[in-house]
Amino acid sequence: QVQLAQSGGGSVQAGGSLRLSCVASGYIDSAFCMGWFRQGPGAEEREGVASFGYDGATHYSDSVKGRFTISKDKAKNTLYLQMNSLQLEDTAIYYCAAHNKAVCQLRQDLFNDWGQGTQVTVAS
Repeated sequence: QVQLAQSGGGSVQAGGSLRLSCVASGYIDSAFCMGWFRQGPGAEEREGVASFGYDGATHYSDSVKGRFTISKDKAKNTLYLQMNSLQLEDTAIYYCAAHNKAVCQLRQDLFNDWGQGTQVTVAS
């Protein structure tokens, strides 16, 4: 099992930037797929935002492509999400997640380890 501890987030004006961090501990190896999800106000499900695969391949949802960047520091076992040009609709609780299944896709059902969540609020 992997423990994920998140930091970062907070409040920012539209157009601003924030960076989220997620430190992984426990059983870690390079075979882990990691990702960021978010759940907006009133949303019933979490939305996949970005993933970082075993081979370093990254994928983004269309809603954040070109504005968000996912990265990973292997030496620190830390996943990052750099969020630029933030919009009101980016307001949500953000979660990092991990799994070691064969495919690395932005599907919530694939991920079995989750961080505690961190609030991101974008104001006009």
